[in-house]
Amino acid sequence: MNDRLKGLADAGVSIWLDDLSRGRLTSGNLGEMIANYYVSGVTTNPTIFAAALTNGADYAAQLAGLSDVDEAITACTTTDVRDACDLFADTYEATAGFDGRVSIEVAPTLANDTEATIVQAAELYSTVGRPNVLIKIPATKAGLPAITATIAAGISVNVTLIFSEERYREVMDAYLTGLEQAAAAGIDLRGIHSVASFFISRVDSEIDKRLDALGADAALKGKAAIANAEVALGAFNQVFSSDRFKALAANGANPQRPLWASTGTKNPDYSDTLYVSDLVAQGVVNTMPEKTLLAYADHGELGAPIEGKMVAAQAVLDEVSAAGVNLPEVFDLLETEGVEKFIVSWHELQDSVKAALEAANA
Repeated sequence: MNDRLKGLADAGVSIWLDDLSRGRLTSGNLGEMIANYYVSGVTTNPTIFAAALTNGADYAAQLAGLSDVDEAITACTTTDVRDACDLFADTYEATAGFDGRVSIEVAPTLANDTEATIVQAAELYSTVGRPNVLIKIPATKAGLPAITATIAAGISVNVTLIFSEERYREVMDAYLTGLEQAAAAGIDLRGIHSVASFFISRVDSEIDKRLDALGADAALKGKAAIANAEVALGAFNQVFSSDRFKALAANGANPQRPLWASTGTKNPDYSDTLYVSDLVAQGVVNTMPEKTLLAYADHGELGAPIEGKMVAAQAVLDEVSAAGVNLPEVFDLLETEGVEKFIVSWHELQDSVKAALEAANA
């Protein structure tokens, strides 16, 4: 058992692995990470499955006899997620559903199609067939009503691609509205959970680039992403201490936990554990690529808790704005690019599965 990761978990941070593959499941690697590295959940996305499916040999037996690419993608990815859910069943039970979660994302090509997202979210939930699955829906404008409808149907959701406080508040409102609709329909709110995935490192990457172009004070670099997360945590605390949520909580509703995503450090000048060490808060999730998780296990240091820093964090963002960075433009760009990158990965996934199908059925 790793002492550094234990300290992080003891500080209230749920450690989720941002990766999944058939090989990780069949080799026992994921089970080892649960046992020895305090991993209490898994997130996936189209990029992760595109990488996993490039190893067609791992999936050859399942692909044999299949011919439709999209059908094969669904079969392979939902099988991996189902098997991972089973591995986390004890964690799920022990934490009353807050951890032991495995996420699977609706097709990114549906990011701007509300109705199709709602339909596919329900289909994925039914196909995986495990209570600890989270259906990932992007926080696009079209995604917001899909989040509400999916929660209202009693399906737990991981809301992804959140970059700004403004959109995050819309996400929390979509969640609460879904809970209100579920309660009105007589659905037990205790079984509905959600996380809101607030992206971190991409914010610094884009803002640092703009600060350099503006010739701004170099001391501002590497500050915006953590400040943005601190503002988000303040917004979370406001919303989930409100009378609106208290009324829902009286009927068994669970808070929508903040999840720090994109926590692998992209700038080599920064610590490779920056977005873990400096984002410690009670009750949050940090989903990490394996490289980041192992780096923290080796040399990560537990940072001070970030609760109560909303005002100071907003001052940092105000400084970045004063330096000439248009933050709303940055956040809009990052959301658009995030969807586009996942669409590219989706097409790569389709190409990988097509090649694997051809090999398996040759």
